[in-house]
Amino acid sequence: MVSVRFLGPIKEESLELDIANLKDLRAILHEKAQIKPWLAMSAVAINGVLVEDANTPLKAGDEVVILPPVCGG
Repeated sequence: MVSVRFLGPIKEESLELDIANLKDLRAILHEKAQIKPWLAMSAVAINGVLVEDANTPLKAGDEVVILPPVCGG
């Protein structure tokens, strides 16, 4: 299972999913109305490393974090 966490203003509980790559994750998250608006603007990290390739493979034990943009003052 792959652990998926959401940071910042994305108010969603962590997920445990059996998925093969980020493309599979995006398909699942696009079905969640509360998360979908954040997907286009959020960065994705796997085990602490930012990634962009949707074909990046995932394996059991990986942690994926969805990182929405933040601003400060």
